[in-house]
Amino acid sequence: MFTISDGEFGQFKRFIFEAAGITLGDAKKALVSGRLAKRLQACKVKSYGEYFRLLTSGNSAELQIAINLLTTNETYFFREPKHFQFLKEQIRSGGLRASSLRVWSAAGSTGEEAYSIAMLLEDLLTGQPWEVVASDISTRVLERARAAHYSMARIENLPAGYLQRFCLKGRDEQAGTMLVQRALRAKVRFLQVNLNAPLPHLGAFDVVFLRNVLIYFNMETKRRVVGRVLNVLKPGGYLFIGHSESLVDVTDALELLAPAIYRKT
Repeated sequence: MFTISDGEFGQFKRFIFEAAGITLGDAKKALVSGRLAKRLQACKVKSYGEYFRLLTSGNSAELQIAINLLTTNETYFFREPKHFQFLKEQIRSGGLRASSLRVWSAAGSTGEEAYSIAMLLEDLLTGQPWEVVASDISTRVLERARAAHYSMARIENLPAGYLQRFCLKGRDEQAGTMLVQRALRAKVRFLQVNLNAPLPHLGAFDVVFLRNVLIYFNMETKRRVVGRVLNVLKPGGYLFIGHSESLVDVTDALELLAPAIYRKT
């Protein structure tokens, strides 16, 4: 058993803030301790302080592992259904008229959000060009996203017919799981992107999902991250954030249309 001191916890708070812009409150001390404990064993170090020194000694592989562990969040298909209903209505009404619709899942985690978007676009825009780009800072969740193999417990909000149309249900030893079909997976591109750093060349997007990530940032970091996202969102494009998040005092370049739904002015 390893015990993390207040001083060591402070080191990891600064580490993840500098690496990913994430602000950890004191209540996250047990989370940090629990998620990193196995790495102390694997690296054969005797304390969290010694492990921190390993991270800051130039070990880039272990650095990424620590970032992966401290930024992983659970998600599920069609989370916050009203966002997907709004997107559906905009496509059907012509509110989104791009000749090749592009959507960015900017904090895509293990891919459920990106594949939910892809299913909706394929359903509504069959035969028309579209693209979904999904990103995350964690290489581990991106590997899971590319594999597209999920527990059936994640699909409670999946619309009727989508499971049969876009997924393969597992049998025998794979019972209780499902796999997103290859044709749909091919239309979703996954990239490692740190929202707390200058963005790589991503092109322009008609819609950006930036959900359930701003809550981890302080105000200054929120402004920088939202500014970067707005630089790649087309005028008139839509931005979705989490229902527990707010853009008050963050930017004046967005018009609030509905809870957690904005349009770039």
